[in-house]
Amino acid sequence: MTIYSDISANRRGTWLLMVLFVVFVAGVVQLIALALGGGYIAGIFVLVVAGAFVAISYFAAPLMVLGISQAREITKAENPDLYNTVENLCIGAGLPMPRIYIIDDTAPNAFATGRDPQHAYVAVTRGLLQKMEKLELEGVIAHELSHVKNYDIRLMTLVVVLVGLVALLADFMLRFTWFGSGRRPGNRGRGEGLGGAIILIAALVAAILAPLAAQAIRMAISRQREYLADASGALLTRYPEGLARALEKIAADKEPLEVANKATAHLYVANPLKGHKSWANNLFSTHPPIEERIRRLRAMAH
Repeated sequence: MTIYSDISANRRGTWLLMVLFVVFVAGVVQLIALALGGGYIAGIFVLVVAGAFVAISYFAAPLMVLGISQAREITKAENPDLYNTVENLCIGAGLPMPRIYIIDDTAPNAFATGRDPQHAYVAVTRGLLQKMEKLELEGVIAHELSHVKNYDIRLMTLVVVLVGLVALLADFMLRFTWFGSGRRPGNRGRGEGLGGAIILIAALVAAILAPLAAQAIRMAISRQREYLADASGALLTRYPEGLARALEKIAADKEPLEVANKATAHLYVANPLKGHKSWANNLFSTHPPIEERIRRLRAMAH
């Protein structure tokens, strides 16, 4: 395995999952529209809801994430070492300088957010600065800048929007069936036939299972982007061992990151929510197994 082949493989896997996700969402929307007997009204409803989600998430999400994480912006004078590390890696990556934030928490971690490289933010915890050696810190920062360069910050915003849209539509379908036409005697009396009943049942099943499936696809895309950022970060520093050692330290650190939650966990370089390992947890995990990430990084050096 080489760095370049790893990058190519992960890009293909991500876009395959993204296409699957879009087709899945379109199928759910169509099924629910058929069950509701929808036409133009259902289409307009979906467009309005999707547009609102995209607008709010695209412009407001980064600052909301920083606020939830209690991150504070710093200047070069406050922490010249961190600023210079980010600046030097940005020069190597051909990226504009992002705004830098610090989270006052002693658990080591970091994340990147924003809309694009021109509107990017990098946040690191106080614990990361205290517990990492210089090359390890460079590995983590390079990983986060790779998320910016690969437009992961935009991609994951869109994925979260689609997940939210599926959840909203599923909730609408269940409420409509319970309180709406499914309970009106007139609908039962019309006898729309076996086809209508099958569509209604399929839509109900989709409304129940679609949010779970959407979350599983979202997590799969997130895991692919973590592998890609690992490989891209290693290519930027030319030293995969730096990030590998940093991940080992983060995994060994048992201190929880107090400001992290399920909504922001996928952003961090390593999952900040410490939990037990199981097949189900891996399916819905925002990050690949850290041991596998370390193994891949060290394989790149050979």
